[in-house]
Amino acid sequence: MRMKSNAFLIAISAVVLGLIAGGVLMMAIGSNPFEGFYYLFRGGLMNMERIGNTLATAITLVLVGLSVAFAFKTGLFNIGAAGQILVGGLCATLVAHYVFLPRPLYLLVIILAAFLGGALWGVIPGILKAKFNVHEVVATIMMNWIAYWSIYYFVPAYLKGPSLETESMSIAIEQTLRSPWLTKIFGGGYMNLGIFVAIIAVLVIKFILDKTTLGFELKAVGSNRFCAEYAGIKVNRNVVISMMIAGGLAGLAGMTYYTGYSRNIQIGVMPQMGFDGIAVALLGASNPIGVFFSGLFFGMLQSGKGFMNAMTEVPPEIADTIIATIIYFTATSVLFSRFWDMVGRRRKAKRELKASQEQDIEEVSHE
Repeated sequence: MRMKSNAFLIAISAVVLGLIAGGVLMMAIGSNPFEGFYYLFRGGLMNMERIGNTLATAITLVLVGLSVAFAFKTGLFNIGAAGQILVGGLCATLVAHYVFLPRPLYLLVIILAAFLGGALWGVIPGILKAKFNVHEVVATIMMNWIAYWSIYYFVPAYLKGPSLETESMSIAIEQTLRSPWLTKIFGGGYMNLGIFVAIIAVLVIKFILDKTTLGFELKAVGSNRFCAEYAGIKVNRNVVISMMIAGGLAGLAGMTYYTGYSRNIQIGVMPQMGFDGIAVALLGASNPIGVFFSGLFFGMLQSGKGFMNAMTEVPPEIADTIIATIIYFTATSVLFSRFWDMVGRRRKAKRELKASQEQDIEEVSHE
């Protein structure tokens, strides 16, 4: 219980210090930080359309954060989420353009295609790590660029729309993840069925990690792969499975972005969400529920920064700086952990001292 409360306090501490740093920067450029924060948060929450856009932005961040967090649990650093997003998004886009089925079956096919595309891009570094001990950071970065250049040539050759040079042809609305009833609830915007994919993914991953033998083995490998191997756990198999599932989750993120939030793929763009997911996973302490709320928070910052800039002329890069600062403070979590442990010990000592004094007083009064 103490570890969970510490993780929560660490996250809150990092967010507060990040916001303070953002406020100092606003003052440094001559802006009112209270006004800046007011419009930053208002931009993401002031009406149903803005809330919908915040949620739509958060969907992708949650899934990418879940991908990075799942790999973290096995002691792996999946920095290749950007490439996995691209490949998963490409597979989903191909399904959206060429597969026409009844809506429920179509959604199942597009989800499966995106997951398998991302999983393929994740399992290759997993195999390289397991069989040849190639560091996953190096392998996943290389896979990012392979995906980037593959998309760069594939889209203009096979998916280019009329009079479009740098992006694929637009997906028909009825083939996207957008739904009329969600659009109506959120007053338009980019809200889509990906929100349910993200929620289900969070619950499934939490169940796998907490309630299954696979989850126990993955966490054991992440804690100490040598002890896990000594205990009879197949370390290499779990490394491959971990990277495969992590890649699949990032592939789902690509689906929600390219066939939900957007309606086409642009060439020459490495998805920033692939790297933002690292921040989401760190702030969420690699816990699926924590990742979900962390994704919502970062989604609100991303959605509101343009409105803040329009209303106050505070540059939107301030929001990016806040995110970077939060990452920095989250990465130094050991300092916060020691601080809150010290606070907890002092409070416990005070309670014990008070209880001892009360007991002494009670004994004296009886005498």
